[in-house]
Amino acid sequence: MAAAEELAGFRIEQDSILTIGVFDGVHLGHKYLISRLVQEALKRHMLAGVITFRNHPLELLSPKAGICMLTDLEERIRLIKNEGVDFVIPLTFSQELAQTSARGFAELLQKHLKMKGLVLGPDFALGCNREGDIKTLTEIGEEMGFTVTAVTPLKLDTLTPSSTAIRNALTEGDMDKAAKLAGRPFSLTGTVVKGAGRGTTIGFPTANLKIEPCHAMPADGVYATWAHVNGDTYPAMTNIGTCPTFGELPRTVEVFILDFSKNIYGKELRVDFLKRVREEKKFKSVEELKHQMSQDIIKGKAFLESQAKKEVKR
Repeated sequence: MAAAEELAGFRIEQDSILTIGVFDGVHLGHKYLISRLVQEALKRHMLAGVITFRNHPLELLSPKAGICMLTDLEERIRLIKNEGVDFVIPLTFSQELAQTSARGFAELLQKHLKMKGLVLGPDFALGCNREGDIKTLTEIGEEMGFTVTAVTPLKLDTLTPSSTAIRNALTEGDMDKAAKLAGRPFSLTGTVVKGAGRGTTIGFPTANLKIEPCHAMPADGVYATWAHVNGDTYPAMTNIGTCPTFGELPRTVEVFILDFSKNIYGKELRVDFLKRVREEKKFKSVEELKHQMSQDIIKGKAFLESQAKKEVKR
């Protein structure tokens, strides 16, 4: 569907201030930009709107880049709405949109969303060949009657929050860094499906998560996690990897929920990753693996209990 058709499906009754981007991960940098958007909209008595993309533009412009998303579209929209905006509009980044001029896209925003201002990062660019940088958009805005505000990126000590930085932290298994950049623990959400049953056989029954193949994942290993299912939260240990002790198998996400025995097949389960307890390892025997898993649980449970106490004190 063309952008014009998608935009035409939304009825905006009031002038708006917009920001535009993928906002993958909705990290602290995104939140800072959106907060500036909301402030500007309130000051001017207009609506604050966010345009995000259903698909990452690089999927079309540079397919070999192999971008893995930190959040799916539904989660992204939910997180953006939590920042106090009036509306979120997802657009499909199509070949037609990629070839639309900056002026042409601005015209669409004015026609369908009553756009009177843009709040953007300093490196933002839109339109064919990224022609619509801040300088060009400012010039177009002066002609067409909308403002452009460039927001300096947020910095956290020596870190600058970005989706790429979070992906790099995940690759390193550094969940603390990923959480600092995002402002919350990294999470995976999937449907619980039947696995090979190895966990039950060795005394550690796990919930196997079906995760979309294009979703970013932490490095292989064992993690202390919180599991959220049916509205309740439980301490859990989560293994990501290929189960090398049993031979090289497809990569899986297996969640061992502590002190839990309910049947949750087919249920949606969200896992928050707090700490990598160890890397994945091939053991000489199943008995050695079981011993290590018991040690992992002791370490993970102690860590989760300490985290829970910190939360209570806040």
